Amino acid sequence: MSFTTNWPLSVWNRTCQRYNMPASFARYAVTEQISRGRQYPEPPHPYRGSFDRDRDRVIHCAAFRRLEGKTQVFTTGLNDQYRTRMTHTIEVAQIGRTIAQCLNANESLTEAICLAHDLGHPPFGHNGEHVLNDLMKNAGGFEHNRQALRIVDFIEHPYSDFAGLNLMFETRLGLMKHSSPYDRPEINGDWPKHPSLEGQIADIADRIAYNCHDLEDGLRSRLIDEKQLAELAIYKIAREQAGIDDVRDYVIRRTRLTKSILDILARDAIETSKASLAAANIQKLEQVLDSPKALIGISPSADAHLKQLEVFLMESMYMHPDLQKTAVQVKEWLSQLFFYLCENPDEMPRYYQQMIDSVCPERTICDYIAGMTDRYCLQRVNAIRS
Repeated sequence: MSFTTNWPLSVWNRTCQRYNMPASFARYAVTEQISRGRQYPEPPHPYRGSFDRDRDRVIHCAAFRRLEGKTQVFTTGLNDQYRTRMTHTIEVAQIGRTIAQCLNANESLTEAICLAHDLGHPPFGHNGEHVLNDLMKNAGGFEHNRQALRIVDFIEHPYSDFAGLNLMFETRLGLMKHSSPYDRPEINGDWPKHPSLEGQIADIADRIAYNCHDLEDGLRSRLIDEKQLAELAIYKIAREQAGIDDVRDYVIRRTRLTKSILDILARDAIETSKASLAAANIQKLEQVLDSPKALIGISPSADAHLKQLEVFLMESMYMHPDLQKTAVQVKEWLSQLFFYLCENPDEMPRYYQQMIDSVCPERTICDYIAGMTDRYCLQRVNAIRS
């Protein structure tokens, strides 16, 4: 299916060449021609497609910049080499673009979803999310995928005519339906059963990225010793593929090992998804959205290997006593800040004060706290205590 626009042909050809965009996509890809568009119609841009604009709007928004100061696994500031929520996001986007390119899907849409998928994460990673969800249990709870959509639809405010970034429907759908073994958002409203293939690519890219880089950071921190990996099937495969048995340098070993695992999983995702798409014989986007099952993923054997790694990371790293100490502190910090702001909402920035919902003021307070970086959150807590 051609990616058609109302631009002059010469302009379109130059744009494709400049941005390395294919002049056509596979028939299962989302294009501007078949997109449901934006909530608020906008005129076309002279040299960027609508999904390129979505990607750029995400990159330039304040919530994206703050990802640099938000925890992935290790609290930011402990070591400049550990992943932050932003570096994780960039790695997801790189993997997502590679898979999308190989499947001839819409790379710009894939990248936009990947770059925005964690905008809703609060400070201190999943620990912070669990605390906010508990604090909001009587007011709708908190879930970072729903929060990401709330950010791009409402909280960000770069335009005078409407709230939010006014992203394309398929970009927003990818955020609303983002899922992984740790992300099972409850969907409210009239949303399709599945995201587009580009959204599904973002899902598997996220799963591959965080498992591989969390393993690397675990090895870097010495919370995990390579000897503990001996019984993992994917370790054995990657160890042979990377040829690390003769490598004595610890840094090179861990880097080549984790990159080899990433390569194995990404290759498998590409080949498995190609076979799945061929077997399904998808003719239009609606078939993707209403399919009985997701069409993008990894093979059963690779999934079994990855689940084994995920169980290992949960038991040996995420539940490590050193990290659990932080979890206890995070509950104390966020709870104290939340209840203080409930009593003193005038101490929030004016923008959030103007946003306060008289029906549920706690939601706005939750929005404010969720947008904080780790460091700023601690600064506010310390200011309260002083």
